[in-house]
Amino acid sequence: MNPPWGGKYTININTEMNYWPAETCALPECEQPLFGMIRDLSHTGARTAQEMYGAHGWVCHHNTDLWRASAPIDGAFWGLWPTGGAWLTTMLWQHYLFSGDKKFLASVYPVMKGSCEFFLDTLVEEPAHHWLVTCPSVSPEHAHHDNTSICDGPTMDEAILRDLFGETAEAARILGKDKTFAQELLAKRARLAPYQIGKDGQLQEWLQDWDRQAPDIHHRHMSPLYGLFPSDQITAAEPELMAAARKLMEQRGDDGGMGWAQAWRAALWARMPDGDKAYFFIRSLLTSWTESNLFDRPVAQLDGNFGGTAAIAEMLLQSQALESQNSNLKYEIDLLPALPSAWPNGSSKGLYARGGFVVSETWKDGKLTEAAVQSLLGNPVRLKYGDQARELSLKKGAIFQWDGQ
Repeated sequence: MNPPWGGKYTININTEMNYWPAETCALPECEQPLFGMIRDLSHTGARTAQEMYGAHGWVCHHNTDLWRASAPIDGAFWGLWPTGGAWLTTMLWQHYLFSGDKKFLASVYPVMKGSCEFFLDTLVEEPAHHWLVTCPSVSPEHAHHDNTSICDGPTMDEAILRDLFGETAEAARILGKDKTFAQELLAKRARLAPYQIGKDGQLQEWLQDWDRQAPDIHHRHMSPLYGLFPSDQITAAEPELMAAARKLMEQRGDDGGMGWAQAWRAALWARMPDGDKAYFFIRSLLTSWTESNLFDRPVAQLDGNFGGTAAIAEMLLQSQALESQNSNLKYEIDLLPALPSAWPNGSSKGLYARGGFVVSETWKDGKLTEAAVQSLLGNPVRLKYGDQARELSLKKGAIFQWDGQ
């Protein structure tokens, strides 16, 4: 009768984490209740946007519930964060990347567009550089000074909006609609505050370099690293940002204070990629933050279980959508990107990759011995293993066999 956290959905990480393994681990049907909730929130969130902000579109803050509440709750320190609904909306686009389902994309496009419309109305110009930023906001649940979290343009917000604006513009192109609106999104996207590197070499969490003086340098939330995982904005193509992300992860330390925090750290290290460090956090999750019944603790926070599952999948297989020269999406698959030394021999079967691919892998003595990649949609793909790469154009249903050479 009195469940922890009121039985609410916390959407500044925990709800999203519950669904991280759904696509990669071939359980996309499990996302349908989530997608239904997002559609519901686009209606209740429209009322909040209009009455609280005088804005078009829709918004949801850091919590929702059975009644699809969308306004801030729990006090400004936690609740005054306007990008919870935007983060959820990016998951609609991820489903399209895996499924290629244009009918689904057309059905959710109004939700994506409505989320963008809210921010087009509410972003403000930061005075020093004239960047567009959210304001007021917070970097989820983290104080930059004692008992103070309110800020403008936290790194996580700007990263989420980079995804939201870019994805919605691409969706409009694919669907052949709203050309002018898509151009506006891309123009505003280019004005969002960029990633910044602080005086300690770390990826900054806020517009100002406040990281060193934050009261809890080992905070459980890894919000500024959204761009590394679950997004793919920070990659090896930008080594300075990757080094800054690593520095921030090292500063945060090896605890995190929650099972789900261990899971997020494991996924982040998998993207680094550092298989042994990712394995450290998987082992920590299972040995220090899991009950005898295998439920993550405290109080059966199932997001730790699902987040850990997603992290293991990321250690074995990673994928992303790329922009090709003819404006059509192209995909990249990375085989065994973060295999830890603790798993010298093994196999995986049936993991899914963006672009509609099913992948199986076998390895021995830490080296890939064979892999099978089946194309479900006929999309072009770049297949990578270590320093090797192959450009493939597989027909729908075709299977490519990689012999590890």
